Amino acid sequence: MPRTPLWTPTPDRVATTGMDTFRRRVAATRPELVDTVALHRWSIEHQGEFHEALWDFAGVIGEPGSVAFDAGDGSVRGGRFFPQSHVSMAENLLAHREGANDDAIVAITELGDRRVYSWTQLRAEVAALAAALAADGVQPGDRVACYMPHVAETVITFLAANAIGATFTSTSSDFGTAGVVDRFGQTTPTVLVAADGYRYGGKEFNNIDRIAEIGAQLPSVQRIVVVGVLSGNPRVTGIERAVTWNDYLEPNRGVALEFVRMPGDHPAYILYSSGTTGKPKCITHRSLGVLLMHLKEHQLQSDVRAGDRALYFTTCGWMMWNWLVSMLASGTTIVLFDGNPAYPGQIGRAH
Repeated sequence: MPRTPLWTPTPDRVATTGMDTFRRRVAATRPELVDTVALHRWSIEHQGEFHEALWDFAGVIGEPGSVAFDAGDGSVRGGRFFPQSHVSMAENLLAHREGANDDAIVAITELGDRRVYSWTQLRAEVAALAAALAADGVQPGDRVACYMPHVAETVITFLAANAIGATFTSTSSDFGTAGVVDRFGQTTPTVLVAADGYRYGGKEFNNIDRIAEIGAQLPSVQRIVVVGVLSGNPRVTGIERAVTWNDYLEPNRGVALEFVRMPGDHPAYILYSSGTTGKPKCITHRSLGVLLMHLKEHQLQSDVRAGDRALYFTTCGWMMWNWLVSMLASGTTIVLFDGNPAYPGQIGRAH
């Protein structure tokens, strides 16, 4: 028996989507792209043309070069997209997007605490941290690591590291010492940004002693920046090479935000496998590759646009954190929720 769809969008609804807007734009020179089936086929058979069109449609900032796709030896590993490109992922995520709300980040805790960063405030915080990292000797290609809960400072650290060409990597604050060292011991970060603790289910978990242990086991770390999540003035005595977040940023507040554009294949961040079959394996994501993939998933497949708000319940130890942060490149406000979404026993209050 034929199956009847539960729901079918109206033609007007289809026409307003990012996917169909993109299709119509490409169809101006490719009239055979009459629907999304034809668009999908074309995207596979003409990968260079598809990604050139995506670059233009999404408004990617950077230099694409003259080659969109080089198939190389024909293998998956041999192919390269935009091999001559230079981009900064942070520059794209912090661009002034027409139609974007004033809010860039809305950060909420299980206790109902709410912090909002406007686009202007976010850019200022990123500029201050980027300058602090550069003054501390962080170079393009160095790693900056976060041992953090799902809070705004984690996003700021990624953007600041990327702005100066460093590579970002993160784990969640509920990881134990061994789990953190197993990961960061492979990626040898120069700077570790870590929260003094986290909250979950109405309980507080202090991480100060754990940060000291981790720092002692990571000889590559030259600086530890402690973020106050449990305390406005976290204790850093007893942690070698440590400074508080506020003290680290303060000398550089008010500096101009600058971006270093790196080759498109430059590593934006390093993720990790789960570690269920031995030590976690490092998974490197290249700047332009992950930016284009996320723009495609957000704007075409998820129909996200400037002025929208997006929330995904995640931690900083999962790839969905990176996926959520990339929403900024579409002018979308990202909503961060940290803690237990069911605390104190019901699916929470509206904010």
